[in-house]
Amino acid sequence: MEKKYHFKFEDLIMYQKALDFGDYVFEQIKSFPKEETYRLSSQFIRAADAIALNIAEGSSSTKLNFNRYLQIAWDSAHECVVCSTKALRRGFIDKQTDEKNRELVTELSKMITSYKNYIKSNK
Repeated sequence: MEKKYHFKFEDLIMYQKALDFGDYVFEQIKSFPKEETYRLSSQFIRAADAIALNIAEGSSSTKLNFNRYLQIAWDSAHECVVCSTKALRRGFIDKQTDEKNRELVTELSKMITSYKNYIKSNK
């Protein structure tokens, strides 16, 4: 079903991929031990969700401010690498899942960096 109201940032592929990554992380943390609910699980999902949230939040601002929000999204993506590594080391995810997390974060990071460069070149 088509949405009646649409926001321009929803057309950004990096935003769509960030949403997908957040969903992927959400599925992973479901299997984390219960005692991790307010520790690594919480940190991992908040960092993953922050990527899309910062893209959306900054998109309606000035180019300079949007660039700042994209940097925060990029930082959150890299925080997810640490969360994934910790999850692997603690036995909460397997090597394949960690590698997939790294692949998705790499793709998102490249897209965010490219968009930041695009914004800077079109002042």
